[in-house]
Amino acid sequence: MMKRNRGFRLGIALPLCWAAIAVAAEDGRQLAPLPAAAQAVLQAEMRDSLRALNGVLELLAADKVKEAGALAEKELGVSTMGRHRDKPFDARPGPHMPPAMHRIGIAGHEAASAFASAAAGSDRSKALAALPAVTANCVACHSAYRIR
Repeated sequence: MMKRNRGFRLGIALPLCWAAIAVAAEDGRQLAPLPAAAQAVLQAEMRDSLRALNGVLELLAADKVKEAGALAEKELGVSTMGRHRDKPFDARPGPHMPPAMHRIGIAGHEAASAFASAAAGSDRSKALAALPAVTANCVACHSAYRIR
């Protein structure tokens, strides 16, 4: 079964990668000119956020709603804002972002906290209803901005 899943994932992932390469040639997103150190920090944060979001989805699928909310707050919510303050200025993404990009990021953290609040009561329907606001901010930012 593992091989089938792997083949299925590759069957989806490879065409998506080729499509991304084709689109990159005509990328109309706004460049957010971040220093190299801030780019590296932001890319690592985005990978961590994607892993956290996947963890949230896994917990929801297992009907562990409260745990999904706790993970969302811990890894994605408002409580994570400012985690780069101890880094050198050139390694802090926020101050170098265009203001609208920064606002989308803040809205994403706020949406994750709203999801966490909805999930705290273990009501799966309320939690699921709050989840699209989280991913909508991801989509908005990644659709509008690029860092290179």
